[in-house]
Amino acid sequence: MRKKLGNILKYSLSFALAGLFVWFACRGLDWREFVEGLKTTRWGWMALFFVAAYLAVVLRTLRWNQLLHPFDADIHYGRVFDATNIGAMASIVIPGSGELVRCGMVTTGKVPFQTAFGTMVVERAWDFFAIFLMMVLALVFGWNRFGGFFVDNIWHPVTSHKVLIWAIFVLVLLAFLSVLLIRRYRNRSRLLSKMNDFLEGLVSGLASFAKIKNKIPFLLYTVGIWVMYIMMCFVVMKAMPDLSHLTFADAVFISAIGNIATLVPVPGGIGAYHYVLRLSMTTLYGTTGEMGLLYATLCHELHALVVIVLGVWSYVMRVVILKGRNASGKN
Repeated sequence: MRKKLGNILKYSLSFALAGLFVWFACRGLDWREFVEGLKTTRWGWMALFFVAAYLAVVLRTLRWNQLLHPFDADIHYGRVFDATNIGAMASIVIPGSGELVRCGMVTTGKVPFQTAFGTMVVERAWDFFAIFLMMVLALVFGWNRFGGFFVDNIWHPVTSHKVLIWAIFVLVLLAFLSVLLIRRYRNRSRLLSKMNDFLEGLVSGLASFAKIKNKIPFLLYTVGIWVMYIMMCFVVMKAMPDLSHLTFADAVFISAIGNIATLVPVPGGIGAYHYVLRLSMTTLYGTTGEMGLLYATLCHELHALVVIVLGVWSYVMRVVILKGRNASGKN
């Protein structure tokens, strides 16, 4: 009962936070101007958006499959592809659930859940590194354009919240001490023994990158994933007449900013992504709030559409396959 109440409270707060960000993103807008901007959007560019979004999923599947391969050489691309799509769809509804769902879907006799989870953490670590690198490159080569916005809207707000920084430090310290205690007293109780087994599997997954024999494809997949994400931002700029003068460098910075916004624990980044991108577009380029929100809406909702379509497709195909195997008596 307590767990259910805790989940209800957690998800209620998540949706409430999303609603608050949506209100911030939409307040003071002239919706007629928003609709007019939508009418003038050049939809031919959006074909490239969908191609880039699909290729990003393919490259992400190939990269994760490479991490899983040292543990189970028989794991198929299709299974990892479906797990990636269904997990992404789950995250739209419940923040953070997608990672657990997709790890559960690739769990096998050779790849326990904790090991799959460890490989997922490695994936996310490389994604964070890519976002950091994109931000650094954009600032190095475009400080005059992006520097002021970065300092005023990202650096100062983060560094001024010392309580938050100390809270993160304390949480990391507590996690480290907990691991030490579990390792030290793992033989004292069944619960600690199971927790230790989980940690060992997690560490094994975290070491998955080191177990890859040829790391060049992994690095190329990572570069390709983030080039596709940048291209998605870039083609939406080209699709909007008011933003068509912006360059690929602008897309790099905006893509990094948008991905930072998705870290806010709201369903699918709804509200937070729209608010941050609207603020970015109006502050950096002097666009109207309507055009800033339209840009964020096109990027976010079209990507969400791709995620939902691929997620439903993978779910249906996975159910059909499982039913077929059960009917033939192979499982």
